[in-house]
Amino acid sequence: MSNQQTFVPAPLPRDAKVYIAGHRGLVGSAIWRKLEAEGFTNLVGRTSKELDLKDRNAVFEFFRTEQPAYVVLAAAKVGGILANSTYPQDFLSENIQIQVNVMDAALDVNVERLLFLGSSCIYPKLAAQPIREDSLLTGHLEETNDAYAIAKIAGILQVQAVRRQHGLRWISAMPTNLYGPGDNFSPKGSHVLPALIRRYEEAVETGASSVTNWGTGTPRREFLHVDDMADACLHLLEHYDGPQQVNVGTGSDVTIREIAETIASVVGFTGNTEWDTSKPDGTPQKLLDVSKLREAGWIAGISLEDGLRSTVEWFRANRSSLRE
Repeated sequence: MSNQQTFVPAPLPRDAKVYIAGHRGLVGSAIWRKLEAEGFTNLVGRTSKELDLKDRNAVFEFFRTEQPAYVVLAAAKVGGILANSTYPQDFLSENIQIQVNVMDAALDVNVERLLFLGSSCIYPKLAAQPIREDSLLTGHLEETNDAYAIAKIAGILQVQAVRRQHGLRWISAMPTNLYGPGDNFSPKGSHVLPALIRRYEEAVETGASSVTNWGTGTPRREFLHVDDMADACLHLLEHYDGPQQVNVGTGSDVTIREIAETIASVVGFTGNTEWDTSKPDGTPQKLLDVSKLREAGWIAGISLEDGLRSTVEWFRANRSSLRE
């Protein structure tokens, strides 16, 4: 067993080589933008066509060639409820392969700091609100995405195992619901917030007098702008060390009805919003306890209205090239 390296909070060297796995995704691209803006000059990324992270030999070869000092593991196979419940084996197998290959290869070249990114779905379906980090593995998972959640839990445990066995200062972060530039606005695959943006935007374009949303609008959800998430990631890399995963969120939530009203206002929809109460509401509340993150010195800085406004602007500017 290796000796634990001593962690001293400090800015990362701006000329250090940083590999961002998944740098084209919602989170990875935001982290890339953040690091560039902060003066990092040696960022490394590979598309899935350039490097298949499920190809273990290719991943090891990549790490031995590039020798990154720091790694952010944001790559994952992701999808909505329908995809997760239809293809659980794919989500379990592919995500575990990606994580194990990247972490084993990072260990092979002795990467000193690795940040593994997961999801708040790792927590029990009926966890007490707000959800604390220590509620992990204390109850049953939400059935519709349990395979994906198990893969992410395995990633957390691998980070902890590397810390125990090899002494490297690797960490994990679990974000709440994210949104922002680069989100998935497809009608079939998007999450609630981008789906609402698209729905209200199309209502404005067609001159519709009303919009109908699912459920009662009463469930409460927490939303974090992806640029805030990227800022939190850099802060954790420079200031946090510990085996336990860190929740990343705003620490406050809003109802789906409030989100819908704000989006309608931002896009300029002046019609009526109807609620189809025959459709399911889902979990009544999902809010993360962010005390650990605040103790590490970070709080979210982008208000929901400002974040929604910039996201709508991005959607309008990039709509012609978005996936359907």
